[in-house]
Amino acid sequence: METVDYTPPKDLEPYINCVMVQKSVDPGGHTNIPLYADGYPGIMWQQAEEGFYLLPKGKKLSEFFLYGQTLEPVSLDAQGPFSFVVFQLYPFASKYLLGVDPRVLNDDCYDLLALPSIQGGGFHEALLGTENLTEQTHIIAQVMRTLLAEHRVPEHDLVQLAIHKIIQAEGQVSVREVLEEVPMTERTLERQFQAQVGLTPKQFAKIIQFQKALHSLNQSRYDRLVEVGVDSGFADQSHFIRTFKRYTGQTPSYYLRHQA
Repeated sequence: METVDYTPPKDLEPYINCVMVQKSVDPGGHTNIPLYADGYPGIMWQQAEEGFYLLPKGKKLSEFFLYGQTLEPVSLDAQGPFSFVVFQLYPFASKYLLGVDPRVLNDDCYDLLALPSIQGGGFHEALLGTENLTEQTHIIAQVMRTLLAEHRVPEHDLVQLAIHKIIQAEGQVSVREVLEEVPMTERTLERQFQAQVGLTPKQFAKIIQFQKALHSLNQSRYDRLVEVGVDSGFADQSHFIRTFKRYTGQTPSYYLRHQA
C-alpha cells in the first residue's frame, strides 16, 4: 500500500495515525493483501469490480466499513480493477466513532453504510461521485467528524498515555513499567484499556512487539533470524517463532522465503 500526502485536520489528529491508498486498473489482475495484527483499527472505503472479499471467511465486504483489531491472520482479495482508501486509526478511535465495546469488532468489521447518518448525510453518494483518492480522504474525514459528534465518549488521557508508552517502547515494556507513568491500579488499567482498545495492555504490547519483528524482517537488515527475535525483545528464538506464527500463520523462515 502507498501512503497519501494527507495531513489530518487539527481536530482529527488525535485519532488518525496515517492514510493509505492503493489503486489498480488491470482488468485481469488478482490482488491479495495479507492483514496481520498491528494494534490499529481503521476505516476503509473500497471500490472493486467484483468486490473485496475477506479470506479465509470468504465474506464480501461493504464498500465502506470500520474494522477492529486484527488478531487472526486474514487477507483482502479482489479480482480486476480496484481502489481503496484506508484511514489507520489510533487504538482507541473505534470506541469514539461508534460508541460500542471495541471487543465486538476484534477480527470483524462494522458496515458504515448501515448508519443513517452516512446515507442521510450524503456521504455515500459523495464517495461514489469521485474517483480522486485525495477528495475521498476529505469526505472520509467529514464522516469521522459526524460519527465523533454522535458517539464520542469522555477521553481517558491516562489510557492514551499508556498506549503511547507501549508504542514508543515497540512493545518491549511490562505492565508494571507502564504503571510507573500511569497512576492507576493494574486492574483499572486493564479494564479501561479493554474498554477503549478491545485488548489487554499485554495483548496490545505483544502485537506491537510482533510488528517490530515483522518490520525488521521486511527490511532484510539481519543475517540470521535469531537476531530479529533478540532485537525485537523476545526472550528466545522459540518464543519469537511461536508469536510470529500466531499472528501470521507462518514461521519467520517461511514468511521470508515467500516474499515477492
